[in-house]
Amino acid sequence: MPVKMLDGNGAAVEAVRLVRPGVIAAYPITPQSSIAEHLADEVAGGRIKAEYIRVESEHSAMSVCLGAQLTGVRAVTATSSVGLALMHEVCGMTSGCRLPMVMHVVNRSLAAPWSLWCDHSDTMAERDSGWLQFYAGTVQDVLDLYLAGIRISEHPDVLTPSMICQDGFFLSHSMQKVDVPEDSATFGFVGQYRRQNMYLDPEDPIFVNDLTPTDDYGEMRYQQMVGFRNAAAVAEEVFAEFQRRFGRRLETVRPYMLEDAEVAVVTMGSMSGTARYVVDQLRAQGVRAGALQIVMYRPFPAGAVARVLGQIPVIGVVDRSAGLGAVCPPTCTEVAAALRGKANEIRSFIGGLAGRDISNHSFERIFADLLAIRAGKRDTHCQWFDLRANPMDIRVASGEEDTECIK
Repeated sequence: MPVKMLDGNGAAVEAVRLVRPGVIAAYPITPQSSIAEHLADEVAGGRIKAEYIRVESEHSAMSVCLGAQLTGVRAVTATSSVGLALMHEVCGMTSGCRLPMVMHVVNRSLAAPWSLWCDHSDTMAERDSGWLQFYAGTVQDVLDLYLAGIRISEHPDVLTPSMICQDGFFLSHSMQKVDVPEDSATFGFVGQYRRQNMYLDPEDPIFVNDLTPTDDYGEMRYQQMVGFRNAAAVAEEVFAEFQRRFGRRLETVRPYMLEDAEVAVVTMGSMSGTARYVVDQLRAQGVRAGALQIVMYRPFPAGAVARVLGQIPVIGVVDRSAGLGAVCPPTCTEVAAALRGKANEIRSFIGGLAGRDISNHSFERIFADLLAIRAGKRDTHCQWFDLRANPMDIRVASGEEDTECIK
């Protein structure tokens, strides 16, 4: 198995090449742009035998891919941030038509204020649009989760599209060693695309997405929900086969040092490696700390989360999305629901918005707060961390960042 130096966008392109799509339509947007550009190069160079369709927007890109997939080929697009927001209408159509498209999303904050940098607000805004969601923690994950996502989405018991999410710049533009499977081995794993359920056939014409009566709409949504339920079990089967074929382990959640932990953090994406590093440092000091990385966010792996976190007294959930107006942000909401009825103390932490670094120091302070809560010396529900000392007056020159989390 060859090893290549790739950034996250490069790994995304390799993954697309390996699954042999029939149609590609993508509109460039920072930090996704190099995916669209390099896919065009691959098609022009004959390394991907696909039709590359130039479009004027992300809405058009998703519309082209929806139509292409209905004809019976794998269709590929990729996007980020406001581009994903522009796709929103067609994302719902794609999932409602049960088309198992798999899309790379390079996470970037939504506007306004305008930002080019990473947080999870773009994909969290689409978490209820009917797509499976997987969050990569490394560049290797970007490739592996795409290949596994093809198998999961196209399974006849699932037939649900997937987003493979990677943190903008932290992964998309960071070079790492990546094991790239051989073409034949990969295609033996993903297989030829087979059109199922809803597709266009001139010999048997149908209406697609026509006006649906009230008597049918609820039942069709229920069928989608069953697909999500099935996806959890199918993912475990696909991940097991992936490990047998390629020797790398994929999981819906990645527990770390949780067996005897008294305090733990829950993370998603590239911050997860930093969390594990800080856990190692705390363990060396005798602190029983642990971490849990959520890989599959939709469907949310509530059972797995409950199994590994159920006995941990104090848990901090770190969201890279604000969840404005909610009791707590999206990931914390899901973790709290998964642990409903248990005796855990669950606390929410919000930070890393618009690419602000979530550093070793950030996690050290989060763990310090969790330990203080464990000792009964401090209590709080939701905290924003690493904000300036005067966040309500950012146009006034301020000194150093606040040394305490903002309540």
